[in-house]
Amino acid sequence: MTKDPAAAGPLPRFDRLVVVGLLFLVAALAWGFTVHRATVMDEMEAAMWRDMNMSMNGMEPSWTAINALLLLVMWSAMMAAMMVPGASPMVSAFATVNHRRRQRSAPHVSTAVFLLGYLLVWVAFSIVATALQWVLQATGLLTTMMQSTSHFWSAALFLAAGLYQFSPLKERCLAYCRTPDSFILSEWRDGPVGAVVMGWRHGLFCLGCCVGLMVLLFAVAVMDLLWVAALTALVTVEKLMPGAKFCRAAIGFGLLTAGLGFAVAGWRAG
Repeated sequence: MTKDPAAAGPLPRFDRLVVVGLLFLVAALAWGFTVHRATVMDEMEAAMWRDMNMSMNGMEPSWTAINALLLLVMWSAMMAAMMVPGASPMVSAFATVNHRRRQRSAPHVSTAVFLLGYLLVWVAFSIVATALQWVLQATGLLTTMMQSTSHFWSAALFLAAGLYQFSPLKERCLAYCRTPDSFILSEWRDGPVGAVVMGWRHGLFCLGCCVGLMVLLFAVAVMDLLWVAALTALVTVEKLMPGAKFCRAAIGFGLLTAGLGFAVAGWRAG
């Protein structure tokens, strides 16, 4: 580790535009693919209702290697769409340090390399999420259209996510996500491999910060665009808005309230 990164100053306008453009491109491509897949699934469900007078919810899920790969790509794109906006301060801080190092003819690395390491964490999470989706569909807790079938299952996820908001692990990970300078000082590594490792480690902190919110995709509907957008907003607000403790607590109490609501709905339906 080196203390050299602490000398970083403001990022020049052109470099800042490049970083913003890179983040926008990644997020735009990810959102475009996510919207496309959601639209395709909506059209498939509508066709099943129209032509067969039934929904796909009653069909057995098809889990061929190709389908599993497509689901992995879908999950990876969705995670990139949801997580890249909130990572912008850290990516900008990394770019700023490397700009100053380049000015002094010191070794420097492209910001895209750091972003690659960050996204690899969410690809790994997507592999786990794809496997979990298979388990949930096999047990009947998730429909073929990726919608929750149980109020009690949804309640359990919301309550678990709400409690996680108040855990020490959540607090520590959120602190690292909200303070790029602290991460730079404690985690800096030189070279391309070092940049990937830095991106990976920052991604792990973001995973620890947001995993409770991400599993809520299984509590309502995985590909519901409004739900995906709502969770993206929560993740971004929690990372970027002032008042970290207030945001974390407010989201936690909101999730616990929603969990109780689902539990009551399940009790009434049962």
